[in-house]
Amino acid sequence: MSHHKLDATNLLCPMPVIRTQDRVAELASGDILEIHCTDPGALHDIPTWCRINGHRVVGTQQANNEIIVTLRVGS
Repeated sequence: MSHHKLDATNLLCPMPVIRTQDRVAELASGDILEIHCTDPGALHDIPTWCRINGHRVVGTQQANNEIIVTLRVGS
């Protein structure tokens, strides 16, 4: 299991989800991806995408206008 980061700051919907999808496609099952965003819609959009695609959100944080969504890649 590896830990990865994705910078999706200053991107508007749907780009944070598209960048997340592209990055997850490169990762292995069980890997952790930490997505840094500034679009408030990402707090809803990324978890919804995870549920649909079999990944699990393990945490969300908000600080200084930045949103961090952490997910575990499913199989």
